[in-house]
Formats: sequence, C-alpha cells, structure tokens
Amino acid sequence: MTLKRVILGILTAIAIALVGLSLLDSWNQPQIQSRLELYQTNLLLHASEWQGESNSSSSSNANLISARNNIIGAEPLNTALTQYQDTRNSTQKSLATARSQLKQILADTAAKSENTATASKQQSPQVLALQESIDKLSTLQSELDLRLGILQATSGKIPESQKTWQTLAELENSTINTVASSAHTAAVLAGIWSEPPQLLPDAEPIIRNSLDGWFRYKALTQLYKLQERSQELRSLQSTEQATAEQAVEKLAIVVGMPAIGLFAGTILLIGLTVQWLLQRQHKFDTANAGPLLARNAGAVWDVPWDGEIVWQVLAVGFFFVGQILIPYFLLPVSLAVLQLSPTTFDPRSKAIYIFATYLLLAVGGISVMYFSIKSFLPLPKGWFRIDWQGNWFLWGVGGYFAALPLVVLVSLINQQLWQGKGGSNPILPVVLDGRDGIAMAVFFGTAAIAAPVFEEIIFRGFLLPSLTRYLPVWGAIGTSALLFAVAHLNASEVLPLATLGTVLGFVYTRSRNLLAPMLLHSLWNSGTLLSLFILGSGAQ
Repeated sequence: MTLKRVILGILTAIAIALVGLSLLDSWNQPQIQSRLELYQTNLLLHASEWQGESNSSSSSNANLISARNNIIGAEPLNTALTQYQDTRNSTQKSLATARSQLKQILADTAAKSENTATASKQQSPQVLALQESIDKLSTLQSELDLRLGILQATSGKIPESQKTWQTLAELENSTINTVASSAHTAAVLAGIWSEPPQLLPDAEPIIRNSLDGWFRYKALTQLYKLQERSQELRSLQSTEQATAEQAVEKLAIVVGMPAIGLFAGTILLIGLTVQWLLQRQHKFDTANAGPLLARNAGAVWDVPWDGEIVWQVLAVGFFFVGQILIPYFLLPVSLAVLQLSPTTFDPRSKAIYIFATYLLLAVGGISVMYFSIKSFLPLPKGWFRIDWQGNWFLWGVGGYFAALPLVVLVSLINQQLWQGKGGSNPILPVVLDGRDGIAMAVFFGTAAIAAPVFEEIIFRGFLLPSLTRYLPVWGAIGTSALLFAVAHLNASEVLPLATLGTVLGFVYTRSRNLLAPMLLHSLWNSGTLLSLFILGSGAQ
C-alpha cells in the first residue's frame, strides 16, 4: 500500500467519523418542517379573522370569503389546535429522551468515578450538547404551552387552557430565563381568562413582549374587553383585518403555487411513464429520439481515471476540506485575526459569514478536483459539458416539476418515520426568522446560485460520470444521489435529498448538459427560500 493510500485511508476514516457524529447529533434535533407547519398554521389563524371588505358588494364579498374558506379550510381553529398539540407532544417526547440520555451518561460517569460529586461536575462535549438541547426543547415547550392555552381558550375549552397555563406557571423559578418568562406570561393569561378575571398591573406589556401574531391579538382582545377599552379594541381589530388580508394573499402563494406545481409534475410523470410503457419494445436512436426516459440511458462516459482519483476528490476535496480544514482551522484563525465572534452576528453578518464559508468550501473542493484530474487533461468529450444552445432549460424546468411530487411523497413518508426529529439544514431556520432584505439576498446567492453550481459540478459533473466506470448508469445515479444526501449532514433529510439527487442525476444523464441540473437545483432551492420568507414574514 502506497503512502498516498494510507493518508487517504486516514482522512477517509476521520471524515466518516465526523459525518457520522454530525448525523447522530441531528438525531434528536427538530426538523425545519415542524416549524414550517406551525408558521403556516399561524398564517391560517390570521386569515381566519378576515371578514372581507366592508365597502364591497355583498356578492363580491361573499366570493372573496368563499375563496378564503377554500384556502384555510372549514375549521382552521381546530386544525391549529391539533397541530400545536401534536407538536407539543412531539417536543415533550424529545425532551424526555434527551433528559433520559443525560441521566444515563451522568450515571455511567459516576459509576466510573470515585465519587458522584466529581462526576456531576464533569462537562464532556456530549453532556454540554445534551444540556443545550434540553434547554432549547424546554424553551420551545413553554412557548408552545402559551399558544396552546390561547387556542384552547378561544375554542371555548377554558378548563383545559387553565390546566395548560397552570402547569407552565409552576415553572416560574426555572433556571432557564425564557421558561421563567413564559411561566410569568402564563399566569397573566390564566388571570384574564379566569372567572372572575384576575388582571395583573403589567398584563399588557407582558403580552406584547411575550406573544406575537394572532396569539398576541387574541390575548390583547380579551384584555381590552375586560378593561372596557373600546377605542383600543377597535384599533386592534382594524389592524388585524389588514394583517388577515395579507395572510390570505400569502397563503394563496404558499399553498397555491406548490399545488399547481404538484399537479403539473404528476401529469408530467404519468405522461412520461405511459410513453415509456407504450414504446419500450421499440428500438430508437436513444440519443435523439424515442421516450425521454430512455434517451441516453445506456450511454456512458469515457473515464480516464480510476477509483482512487474519485476517492481522493471526495475524501480530500469535499469531506476533509469541508468538515475539517475550514471549520476547525481556516475559520477559527480568520475570526481570531479579525476579532469576530459568530455568536454576536446580526442576520446580515450571519448571512455574509455563511456565504463566505460556502465559497471557501467550493473553492477548496473544486481546486482539489482540478489538481486531481489535471494530468488527464484534455478530458474526453462530454465531461463537464455546458451548452447554452441546448435544451437544458426544458430539462431543468421539467425535472423540477417531476421532482415535486416524488420528493413530497417521500417527505410525507419520511415525516412519519422521524416524527419531527432528525435535524435540518442550519441555513433554513436562519432564513425563516430573517427580516433583513440584504441578508435574504445573500442567502439567495448562497442557496440558489453558489450551491447549485458547486454541488452539481462535484456530484453530477464529476462523481456520477466517474462511477459509470464501475456501475451501470442507474447505479451511478443512485450512488451519487445517496452521497449527495449524506453530505448535507442531517439524518431526516437523507431520503428526500436522495430522491432529489436521483432526479438531478437522471436529468443530467439524459440532457448531458450541466446547466440542466444546475437550473433544477436552483429552482428547488429558490422555491424553498421563497416559502420560508413568506411564512417567516407572516408569523409576526
């Protein structure tokens, strides 16, 4: 065995260990999908308050309200109550699991130590990570209890809401500041919905600081009614009507556009499948004619290098550079020189930081790939092909619509398997909570431009064709798609991303033009960012 292979083996082992730890770390982390569902539920609650324009004709007003009802459903309040209850139960289970794991680790440590006092003071990285997870889950559960109680009270379930708030109010002495604050807010809410009411002197500022969106509106409405503040109540209701109308418009985009895409994608998949079934017995020049599913299906690339080069590019260029060199060396040194700390970054600085980090990863990965295959230049025909004159646009758009129903179906199954756990891309929650226009533009540049270009060059431009030296085309598509999914380091996203990666690989092998999967990838990420931005902006 050569020294080069020994080094590659060591780097591969380290990369596999780090990737495995990242996947395990995401095991009990909440998915972004859970938050998306709650944000959409909040929009539904706002939209349910919309009564239509008072100065419009009765027929047009009825039509508008009918359209609203079609979007939000017949019983939005019950839908929201169920959604929040399910999320609360899921969070409670995750919290119990994390606490059990922490207890077991501390018990094991105590058993190996001479005394329990010494063991309890040990702060291993695993203990710190679990404690941080417990704090986050505790905060989330307290916030969910506040909102769940308001939903119960608004639905007429006053005893249930009082029980929910009372349980939370008992945590007023919690060492977690956010939980203690929520407990104080719960006492305020329990007072204004009790019989007889018990109004605390600081009720209004507490409600304004602790609640947002529809929940703040409902709590303030209840408070103003009790205080007989009719003018403030009318102003509040007028503001909510404007917000509710905007919520209807946002829901029409968030729900309507994906629905149209799903319908178009389903029709496209059915058409392609029927075409393939009807013509599978015929022989075609598959490079230019015949069923689209069979076009270029058997054509392979002329691969001038062996598997060691592929191994080198992945182990060094992607995993070592991305998982070791950049996060543990380049970034810490750069931040230390500039005297910066990511924990103090505002949304704009955080967006620029993520963009710069991704550019470092892209430059490092592509550089390693270039120097690995430099001795084989010029490459055989078809490698890294970019042709602006081809039919890449149709392949990219068509692939996007075809991917929608497939990924949605897999995601629904995946949700049942993971029950809201498994982590998500760390960029997504930041985008969801973003309010800065420049930050959003930078995020768009990262996700919709930089990521599609870099990842398609590596996974479809290099990896997939290289694998055809050892695997049939369908095997190369599947293997490259799986590695593409694992590289995102979130356990719950492996199946959906592998499905997307399969469509990306299929589009590339059929079109033989990197612009097609780049466009598909960009459209996918852009659609995700648009939904996140709309849902996030509608949460307040």
